[in-house]
Amino acid sequence: MLALIVEIPAALLIALSLGMRGWARSTNHEVESPGHVGPPPMDWVPVLWLGGFTLAVLVVAGLFLRSGHPFAGSFQLLVGAAVLAATIGVGTTEYERAHPAPLPQCPTQAGVPCTPQDPGAPPANDRGPTGHQCRSGGDSDECADSGR
Repeated sequence: MLALIVEIPAALLIALSLGMRGWARSTNHEVESPGHVGPPPMDWVPVLWLGGFTLAVLVVAGLFLRSGHPFAGSFQLLVGAAVLAATIGVGTTEYERAHPAPLPQCPTQAGVPCTPQDPGAPPANDRGPTGHQCRSGGDSDECADSGR
């Protein structure tokens, strides 16, 4: 019970400090340096704080299990698993923020992706050798007026 009394305020303090840090970052519209272009660097502070808290919880769980308190140790392991999941989630979020998906090389037009076409491929509106437009671009069984 003493471990929970210590861990709950520590978790609240970490959550409050990281929340305020994120809030300050979201309201700060200035660029880090005048010549900085591109995404911001990865912020390791939340990952390290939560990782340290996870490590502390798991150490306490190990101490409980070694001292013969399996119920308290098991509960601490569950808390440690939850905090580890939060640490992985924060790390993933920070990584995605620092490494955004690349932009397409050319603009898309009317929902068509901008992939270069094969020079040997016929145009999309090609009627084929029979002069009939296929409905799905498939074989002759799907072509209109194919005689089948």
